[in-house]
Amino acid sequence: MPLDPARILAAEPRSTRISWAEKDVQLYHLGIGAGPDDLRYTLESRLHVLPAFATVAGGGAPGVIRALSVPGVDVDLARVLHAGQSLTVHRPLPTRATATAVSEVTAVHDKGNAALLVLRTEVSDTDGPLWTEEAQTYVRGEGGWGGARGPSARPTLPAGPPWRTVTRAVRADQALLYRLSGDLNPLHADPEFAARAGFDRPVLHGLCTYGMALKAVVDTLLGGEVGRVRSYRARFTGVVYPGETLSLDLWPPEGDPDAVPGSGESGAPGAVRLVARAVGREETPVLDGTVRFG
Repeated sequence: MPLDPARILAAEPRSTRISWAEKDVQLYHLGIGAGPDDLRYTLESRLHVLPAFATVAGGGAPGVIRALSVPGVDVDLARVLHAGQSLTVHRPLPTRATATAVSEVTAVHDKGNAALLVLRTEVSDTDGPLWTEEAQTYVRGEGGWGGARGPSARPTLPAGPPWRTVTRAVRADQALLYRLSGDLNPLHADPEFAARAGFDRPVLHGLCTYGMALKAVVDTLLGGEVGRVRSYRARFTGVVYPGETLSLDLWPPEGDPDAVPGSGESGAPGAVRLVARAVGREETPVLDGTVRFG
């Protein structure tokens, strides 16, 4: 079997030194749709770091791909999908830094017709912890060994109309620009590879959608105050194609309007549930997540 769960879970954590500077941050922001009106994201003299930058910091492969290099994993990249991503920010991300990232697979779930690997990464610099992230890698056709299935409950969509809806256009070349931050998976650029993976054309990176959605929430609710984001968890429930338009519905968690920053006292802590859809294909959400603020 290409996956050896016992060997995967026994693998030693991997420690890597990563570095980034202002140009890396700016390129990432451009890759998730920042433009001329977003100088806090694009101009070095005003630069703030959207926390989702953590998913590409250092310029290497994202967690969903790094999990494939763990001993005990030998799978076809065309069978791999990014199932989910979580991020907890311990303090605002600096515009330039050198840090240490320690990663290990903490779970291997048997989904029957697929396997799900959870890669946890802790990142710190000389001043202490910066962020913690978890990437969930879904490998089609690699389940069925009799292992634990793991969590499988899917959250229900909120009832009633959203508190607010915002739209964001995805450029036709968005994936080509975003991949320059480090995710060179050919699924997002090569039509032949995309066809082998079961798609009629290259799809947008899930983490690009992830970053675009967080930016929309921060800009809509917090006036761009990126330092207020505490955590962001999302499931990737569908694909986005370059050239489409994202529609993001925002709800207070569990229908509590006081939980939404901006609806009550300015600067108050809270959270927001977000569900993203591709305009014209609204029947299936593409991302379902929760952002928490301090």
